[in-house]
Amino acid sequence: MKIVPVLMADDDSVDQLLTKEAFEEAKALNPLFFVNDGVELMKYLRREPPYTDESRYPMPGLILLDLNMPKKDGRECLAEIRADPQFRHLPVIVMTTSSREEEVFSSYDLGANSFITKPVEFEKLVTQVKALNAYWCSIVELPNG
Repeated sequence: MKIVPVLMADDDSVDQLLTKEAFEEAKALNPLFFVNDGVELMKYLRREPPYTDESRYPMPGLILLDLNMPKKDGRECLAEIRADPQFRHLPVIVMTTSSREEEVFSSYDLGANSFITKPVEFEKLVTQVKALNAYWCSIVELPNG
């Protein structure tokens, strides 16, 4: 199994904490990093302050992206990521509370690799993390850097 840094962009601190706990419960070895909004996400990817130190903020191999964030929402970030040759190869999984069909379609139209509705129950989140980890870190071949 490959160790893939995961970057979660989500403004909800409870969702961040639950995801961190789900990664621990799932025994996922992937380091998990967080940003709180779309502006921070793009700064992280572009190595802008305060994310200039690559040893503290490694380039993610996988992005978990909430759609509804302040400053710059997930849709805008996804469009920017896919428009930038430096980042367009990064797998982006939209992970949001919405399951509206138009959100699913628009996310895929913008270039999302997957769309997942955040479960309410913690055990279901752990199951999702295990499946994500197995698929993206064991089965799929990801580009390096």
